[in-house]
Amino acid sequence: MRRIFSLMLCLALAAVPIRESEKTKYIALTFDDGPSGRYTRQLLDGLQARQVKATFLLCGYRIEQYPEETARIQAEGHEIGCHGYSHKNMRTMSRREIGGEISDTTALLDCPVQFLRPPGGCCSDAVRQVAEAKQLAILSWSVDPRDWATSDTATVEKTVLDKVQDGDVVLLHDMSDSSVTAALDIIDKLKEQGFQFATVSQLAAMRGVKIVPGKEYSRFPRREETPLDPAK
Repeated sequence: MRRIFSLMLCLALAAVPIRESEKTKYIALTFDDGPSGRYTRQLLDGLQARQVKATFLLCGYRIEQYPEETARIQAEGHEIGCHGYSHKNMRTMSRREIGGEISDTTALLDCPVQFLRPPGGCCSDAVRQVAEAKQLAILSWSVDPRDWATSDTATVEKTVLDKVQDGDVVLLHDMSDSSVTAALDIIDKLKEQGFQFATVSQLAAMRGVKIVPGKEYSRFPRREETPLDPAK
């Protein structure tokens, strides 16, 4: 019964529309590799205080290690995607192995999952084919400050602030204090510049993009910004 209630709650939260004005700039913040215990809790506290929703790409083995943090991500209305069970490179895997990585992760979640982000962004035809069969789209990104490779918060912030544009999908992690601190500072500074934040699914919906399983997406600009499909 609890699982059914959680599923209904997640579906209801995912359906909450966001109205955007023609001048409002929106981006989606995404966090890979978690949950990670205290850093995820620190991030969730900061997001809650700022009333910001984000998209978390979770690893199955970490969901098992941190079920309370996973439940909190769901309960507070953030979007959850699949980052594989083991965080191993899917490009070197067979289709059966890729399918297992996805199924073993999604089986641990009470929420519907719309996106797969292969670890390291390492995609292949096999990954796309299995994702399509599992009714998942591939989520890439358009801004990557490589926060996992540095503990320099200022460098991470500067990279994002210098590059980010309306419709971007920003890649971050909730695996260190420096990454979480940078993420929250980025939110504060971008809000001062007039940016607003949405989950990936919300951003796609407000930009009129229908998410197609097996297709890869990296950003969601306004349609008038480009004559091309906003998918990568």
